[in-house]
Order: sequence, then C-alpha cells, then structure tokens
Amino acid sequence: MSFAAFASRLAEAARAVTLRAADFEVEDKSKGGLYDPVTAADRDAERAMRALIEADFPDHGIAGEEHEERPARCAHSWSLDPIDGTRSFICGLPSWTTLIALLEDGAPILGLIDAPRLDELYLGEGNHAWLNGEPIRTSACRTLGAARLSTTDPFLFAGGEAAAFERLRRAARVTRYGQDAYGYARLAAGAIDLVAESGLKSHDWHALVPVIRGAGGVIGNWSGGADLGAGQVLAAATQELFDEAVAALAV
Repeated sequence: MSFAAFASRLAEAARAVTLRAADFEVEDKSKGGLYDPVTAADRDAERAMRALIEADFPDHGIAGEEHEERPARCAHSWSLDPIDGTRSFICGLPSWTTLIALLEDGAPILGLIDAPRLDELYLGEGNHAWLNGEPIRTSACRTLGAARLSTTDPFLFAGGEAAAFERLRRAARVTRYGQDAYGYARLAAGAIDLVAESGLKSHDWHALVPVIRGAGGVIGNWSGGADLGAGQVLAAATQELFDEAVAALAV
C-alpha cells in the first residue's frame, strides 16, 4: 500500500469517530487563557489514527495535537490534527477538517485535508494534488486587487500583525472568514486565491504544504521565506500574488 492510500485509511478511521460524535462535552484546554476547545472526538479520532500507524509502521514517529509525541526510529513521521476547526465542530458547522501529513527527515512530503461533513478529501504529493481523486490546481490570480482572501478570524491578530492584515484585506477584492484549514483546501482547488494566518502550530500547517504546492500554489511565511516555524503562514495561488501579499504585509 502506498503512503497516500494509507493516509486515506487514516482519514477514514478519523471519520468513523468524528461523524458519529454527538452530545459531546467541550473542555477548554487553555486553562484560563485564549479559549481553546477540545472534545472526546478530537482525542478518540487521533487515537484511532495512531493505532493504525503503530500497527503498520511501528518505526514511524507520531506527533499529534491531543496525545504525547512518539519519536521516530526512521526517517518518517506522521503529523496529526484530528479536528482542525474545533470551534466550527462544536457549533455544528461543516467546515472543520482532519489534517494528516507524512514527514521525511522533518519535511512534509504528503498532505491530506479531509472535510468529513462535506465528503471532500484533498491530497497533495509531489507536484500533484487531488480532490476526491480528481486533479486540482490553484487559480491564475496574480494581483491583490483581484484576489479572494481568507483567514480564520481577524480578531486572532494583534498589534503589528493586525495592522498588516488590515492592509491586505483592504487591497483584496473580497475577504471571507471562519474556514480554518478548509480555506487552504479551497485555495488548492482554485476557489480562494490567498490565505494569511498567524499563531499556527506545526500540526496546523504540516498537511497544508504538500496540498498547496502540489496544486501549483505557493506557501511560506509573511516575510516571503519558507520557514513556517514561527506560525505565520501565507498561501497564494501564484508566485506573483504571493510576492504582492508579502509586500503589503511588510509596509
């Protein structure tokens, strides 16, 4: 079985948990800080994926949002976010996703964004990306004035970041909110042109990189570099749009 097929198996295992979830209790992981909800579905879905990895690839590492990291004994490791967009999940909205990435020597080489409620599975590997098995490409948008921009929540930005995003928003043709990782999936499919976010952890962006790049898009940080470790992520349909967005954020 290929790694891509196995990643799809992981998504199916997570769906079996999350799509059945009902009457769940919500816990605030922040312990008094910025509200950070989690449910049993988050934890159980990650546990189901971990069990498959441990059975089929016992040497592979596993790093997930909800459980302790298991170090790799080889070059490969898996990055798991069982429910990205838990706020949408607990509000009964359909845009939450499951994020799965395979890393080789620390770099994501395969990414999967699954939207179970919408029955949409986005997969990226190498120079290719697919939605439910059909090839997808980013749009041809090259200018901010024509761009459809997305971010999860403008109120998550503060200080200089808030001012920088406001410049981007004012320059874009239209802006939509509340999509979490689904915004990147729709960028890969050509329906959104630009996504700018901050405060992302590694499990939030690992899966996005192969999907965006496989679909022909560009993903990097707000300064135009490739290092996403600081949590600032900028994804664009084309290099020209990415460069213009970087310039707008830096003014």
